Amino acid sequence: MHCELVVPALFAAPEIPRLPSLELLLARGRAAHADPLSLEAWLAEEFGLDEGMPAAGAITIRATGARADEPGTSWVRADPVHLRLGGDRFTLIPGAACGISRDEADAFVAALNRDFEGRCVFVMVRPDQWCMRTSSEATLQAAPPLELAAQEVDASLPAGADSPQWLALLNEIQMALHGHPVNAERELRGAPPINSVWLWGTGRLPQEAHGRWHSLTTDDALAAGFAHLAGIRQRPLPASATEWLERAPLEGRHLVVLDSLRSVLALSGTEQHADRLAALEARWFAPLLEALRSDRVGMVSVHACDSGYSCETVRSDLRRFWRRTRPLAAYA
Repeated sequence: MHCELVVPALFAAPEIPRLPSLELLLARGRAAHADPLSLEAWLAEEFGLDEGMPAAGAITIRATGARADEPGTSWVRADPVHLRLGGDRFTLIPGAACGISRDEADAFVAALNRDFEGRCVFVMVRPDQWCMRTSSEATLQAAPPLELAAQEVDASLPAGADSPQWLALLNEIQMALHGHPVNAERELRGAPPINSVWLWGTGRLPQEAHGRWHSLTTDDALAAGFAHLAGIRQRPLPASATEWLERAPLEGRHLVVLDSLRSVLALSGTEQHADRLAALEARWFAPLLEALRSDRVGMVSVHACDSGYSCETVRSDLRRFWRRTRPLAAYA
């Protein structure tokens, strides 16, 4: 059995703790290098859609089992975000870094559906991952919010020929969210208010996608949508590799998406990034290294997609003692 892990932001923080199990896998395995890609673009490429990030809204909706190809309609991702304004630019804090509960997301989406009834339909797929259905065929140019996390972004985004149409809609959405009671409660407890959505990923649902895996384990709605589109079994992310291995088959190729690191960096959370890396070491890297040693797993691959670095390790590689371990910062 071949277990592949894709771990965005693995080398992203300036200070990275020592992780003995992961360091051993990387030191003894065979490395490969490619162009750095966001998780979203990496998934699109790996599923055979190499034109950037096509139809993220429609693909995400597939994760719910709903149709995404109704005539006269178009889906776009409309992820909740917090915008810190500053002149003609703003800092984008994605919803994944804002700690949005399911009840809060339900309340926001219900309010937006009341305010935009007959024009748009909002769907909460995950608390920090929403979609919007519209009759517009307009396109837009915008990266996923986690790719822009904590960056200063031009207030004229999204760009493209249809930008005025989207900016007008965004302005209405921001006004609707501004006075929402949930935001008042969030501000009282010091949480960033959800004062906008981030629109990205327009386009028609692709006819098909092709993945090389037998299963995909993830809590990301877009990744789950790709699995549905490709006819691959999809499972929610368990707490650890130990739990995952209890249900995993004895053979086949399987992808696990570990995307817990990007969101904390959106709030300059280098300490939280280190804590989450330590949790990944204990819950995933160490158990998978032990499974490799015991021959429960035949190969472990690690993809740091946004660094363009990959490494695959088989059991016999672990005997290459002359390949000394290095801190993760050396791979950045």
